[in-house]
Amino acid sequence: MRRGITFYLMLLLAVFGVLSSTLAGYASYLKSRELLVRAAENELTGANQALGRKLSVALGEIARDARMIARHPLAATICSSTRPVAAAEGAMADIVTATLSVHPEYFQIRVIEADRHGLERVRIDRIESEKNALQRVQEADLQEKGHFPYVFRTLKLGRDEVYLSRILINHERGAHAALGQPTIQVATPVIDGGENAVGVVVINVDLNSLFNLLKTDLPAQTSLYLANRWGDFLLHPDPGRAFVFDVGGRELVQDEFPATATLVNGDGEKVIVRGSDRGRGHGAGRVVGSFQRVPLDRSDGESFLLLGLSKPTAVVTAEADTLAWTTLYIVIGASVLALVTAIGVASTVTHPLRQMARAVRRFSRRREITQLPTGRYDEIGVLARNFHDMQLQIQSQMKELHARHEELEHLARHDPLTGLPNRMMFFERLEQSLARSRRSGLPLALLYVDLDRFKEVNDTCGHSAGDAVLKATSLRLLRNVREIDTVARLGGDEFVILIDSVMELDHVPQIAEKLLTTVVEPIEFEGHRLTIEASIGISVFPTHGQSANDLLVRADRAMYRAKSAGRNNYSLSEVEPE
Repeated sequence: MRRGITFYLMLLLAVFGVLSSTLAGYASYLKSRELLVRAAENELTGANQALGRKLSVALGEIARDARMIARHPLAATICSSTRPVAAAEGAMADIVTATLSVHPEYFQIRVIEADRHGLERVRIDRIESEKNALQRVQEADLQEKGHFPYVFRTLKLGRDEVYLSRILINHERGAHAALGQPTIQVATPVIDGGENAVGVVVINVDLNSLFNLLKTDLPAQTSLYLANRWGDFLLHPDPGRAFVFDVGGRELVQDEFPATATLVNGDGEKVIVRGSDRGRGHGAGRVVGSFQRVPLDRSDGESFLLLGLSKPTAVVTAEADTLAWTTLYIVIGASVLALVTAIGVASTVTHPLRQMARAVRRFSRRREITQLPTGRYDEIGVLARNFHDMQLQIQSQMKELHARHEELEHLARHDPLTGLPNRMMFFERLEQSLARSRRSGLPLALLYVDLDRFKEVNDTCGHSAGDAVLKATSLRLLRNVREIDTVARLGGDEFVILIDSVMELDHVPQIAEKLLTTVVEPIEFEGHRLTIEASIGISVFPTHGQSANDLLVRADRAMYRAKSAGRNNYSLSEVEPE
């Protein structure tokens, strides 16, 4: 007689009576766990509030130092003078150096005048190779910073008002020790006797030192989190998950702790979380935590930060283990019978079920087919065989679906004739390049190419000849630009070329001339020598526009000027008055 899963389930239910004595002890155990969790929540909430005040105080002290320097009469004297004032600048440099000496968490302090494009007048840097060494930047190396928000936005503030930048990885050239480090700029205006903003004082803060200050005096085995107003992690137990947005990724607190979404959306001030910490290698598992909003004044796009503390649930409920052991001793006699029964059940039922569960997980995650207990003749064997057949069908369908998805994805983003990126893909790359240019300061160029005499080819030799001309022109354009540049077809006989990270703007007209030369070369098609020309319009970021659409419009206009000037020519966009 074959014994199926029903028999074993009946056997398992029969031994449940032995376990009834554990219910009272288990209920007490659960209650003690709940009390311990609530106590931990109260502890973390109190510690989090104290930590929030500590962060606010730390930022307030930085702002106080900035105000102290800005209020000094020498600051207004330096920023108001159009010529170097060696004595005043030297005295101010001594004040700034003294401030940096007592604040190792400061990377850099600068006094910047409002005129002359925000020229630095006094700048003291912390040397990267020697953390405690300070260096005054000489006059020849001082830079113009008027285009940075911490300058032009601070100049709009009143006396003693403070500007806080976004917390991010510093990519500003000339930042020295701060380059590539998490930082925040704290700035305040320098006001002269006439209540005019003549300059700014900027303190560049080392956030790693500030974070270490926040971590001191935390309870044992407590993890600290800090996120910006959008939920991006700035501080995480796993350092690899902090500042991921700086490299184009997103690691969000509301994804890891869904309850914090109310804080990100502005619907609350603090929340308690109980859930899963998906951190890697830092106490991943069930946690208890507390998160709150820390408001910021005069911030650059961040009106608040999210501050959070968490503890592993296992640590919080460790004291409940004593009660668990006591309960275990009470029912150990009955558990012997349950153990013997469980061994029999595990060998005949649970082992193949676990095997199938592992197969399901592997298939759902990796689409990997593993061995199943298909040789059994009971209900589990029937289930295993059916699941195996289903895996084969799903795998075949997924392969077909993936192939079709890749084909559709390519068609949606590329021109079907030339294989070049289409308008949608080109604008995506242009937006990415604009973001890089704004960070790096390197310009980019846009070349709008329109083929001349293309209609004559279509009218005299047919559309197949026109298609051949478009394909040949596409290959020629690709061969004459760099791999990092983008050649796209907008439609018809119109192409556009994105020249990324231009080191020398003088090279752009040279590229246009090279393209004109290669386009006019004859194209052999079915015994015909087809000849076309091109008109090229050029626009440059940021000279001719700040947005993708502006740059394309300016390049288009310049192309029409080149066409009107006689064709087979290029024209650079003109700077239009504001």
